[in-house]
Amino acid sequence: MTLAGKRALVTGAASGIGRATAIRLAAEGALVTIGDINAAGLEETAAKMALPPRIQPFDASDYASCQALVAAAASDGLDVVCNVSGILKWGPSLDFSMEDFDRILRINTSSVFAICQAALPHLIKSKGNVVNTASTAALQGIAYTVAYAASKHAVAGITKSLAVEFAQLGVRINAICPGHVNTPMGNAPPPPGDVDWALVMRNAPKLENGSCEPEDIAELFAFLASDRARKITGALFTADGGQLAG
Repeated sequence: MTLAGKRALVTGAASGIGRATAIRLAAEGALVTIGDINAAGLEETAAKMALPPRIQPFDASDYASCQALVAAAASDGLDVVCNVSGILKWGPSLDFSMEDFDRILRINTSSVFAICQAALPHLIKSKGNVVNTASTAALQGIAYTVAYAASKHAVAGITKSLAVEFAQLGVRINAICPGHVNTPMGNAPPPPGDVDWALVMRNAPKLENGSCEPEDIAELFAFLASDRARKITGALFTADGGQLAG
C-alpha cells in the first residue's frame, strides 16, 4: 500500500472522480478526510472505502467553509490534498449569465486557492503534496465553455505558480487534466440554444471507447500523491483518450 498512514483530504468526494479518488487512496492505506456539500453522498462514499474516513461537509463557494475543512483534515497533520470539487455549466456565450460565470470561478478556482493556502503550512511540515483537478479545458479553448475553461486555465496557473514557490520547501503541487469522464457532471444533458455540434465534437476522445471512468482518473491521483512521483511537481497530466492529440 503506497500511501499507508498518509493523511489525505479529498474534496468533491460525494460522487464521480472525488468518490473514486477517496476510495482509491483508502485502498492504498491513506487516512482520508472527505469533503463535499452533499452530506448524503459522502456517507455513500464512506461505505465503499477500505478505511473509515473523516466526513466533513463543506461549501466550496464559502471560503470560511474551505478553511474549516482543511482545519478538520489537518487536526492530526496533513500529507496530501486532492482538490476535486467543481461544477460545469455550458452554453452559447452570448446567453451566459454573469452570475453563473462568477459562481463557476468561485467554486472551480478560488476555492482551490483557498484550500491550498490553508493547507500549505501543514504540507510544509509533512513535505506533502497537492493534486488539483484541471481539465482538457485548461489546455485549449473549448466552444460554449468559456467560464469553465477560464476556471480551469486558472487552476493550471495556480498549480504551476505554487509549485515554483513551494518547491524549495519540499512541497509538490501538480494537476490532472481529464477529458470526458463518465460522471453525472460529465454526462449532463446539453444546454438549450444554438449549439454547433461539429464544433463541440472536435474535442471528442480519439481512442476506441475513449471516455474515461472515474477510476481511471483516481489512478493518477494515487500515483501523484505517492512517493512514486517524488520528482514531479508543477506538471499537468492529461488523461483524455487522445482528446487533445489532434
